[in-house]
Amino acid sequence: MKAYINRILVLLTIAFISIYATPPKPVSKPTTYVDITTRFGTMKVKLYDETPKHRDNFIKLVKQGFYDSLTFHFVGPDFIAQGGDPKSRYATEDSVIGDSDLGYKIPAEINPTLFHKYGALVAARDQNPTLASNASQFYLVRGKRFTLEQLMKIEDYKSQRIKSDILYTLMQSDTAKARMEDFTLRGDKEGMKAYVASFQPVAENLFNRRGPYRFTSHQVQEYTSIGGIPPLDSGYTVFGEVISGRYIIDSLCSQPTAKNGRPLKDIRMKIRISKK
Repeated sequence: MKAYINRILVLLTIAFISIYATPPKPVSKPTTYVDITTRFGTMKVKLYDETPKHRDNFIKLVKQGFYDSLTFHFVGPDFIAQGGDPKSRYATEDSVIGDSDLGYKIPAEINPTLFHKYGALVAARDQNPTLASNASQFYLVRGKRFTLEQLMKIEDYKSQRIKSDILYTLMQSDTAKARMEDFTLRGDKEGMKAYVASFQPVAENLFNRRGPYRFTSHQVQEYTSIGGIPPLDSGYTVFGEVISGRYIIDSLCSQPTAKNGRPLKDIRMKIRISKK
């Protein structure tokens, strides 16, 4: 009987704890900051948690000391300062820099709330269809201020690009390719023309469902006040921003360059995890 009562007490205790005990709070990963140092000073950069693949890859390379002594190999006034090419560490004056990588890419993490404002940290990439990023190369955005009228023109341009992309995607289906190949083999130009035209209303309907490209009020505020490069939005992964020392980007981008945009005097970098 005593053993039975003890068992009941244990079960009641477990039930009581399960009902009234406070569940543990999920542990959130603290935001990571890095310091990017050049001869012009140190910039403190916040890495976005919304882009975890890019964040974690960048942190891994920083901890390995990968970026130490690499250079900013391309700079342009009112544009960007790009670096991180592994070849730049030992590049000579006549070396071509900017075309190498680490043998793998980072899947795109394009987020419409993260954009190309002045001070943005962005992953570079080549012309691949999935917009995947180069594993080591990045750029810092300088850009310029835009007017509302200029932003509206960019919106119109991006909307037209979206329409074109939708149409292109529709015409890349296996069925569409087969039909167009058949028209070509038969030499039926009029049939081909009519078939291609039949995609237009479908593409238009899909575009209308999506809606035209529009900058958010926050983007408009930033682009008209501090500036940036709005035409690049939605094409590259923005994965951080400079929160201190942003003026150093101005120094980087204003350096004299050769015709290929490479600074005449190497701008070497050192990147460390910041204690913030």
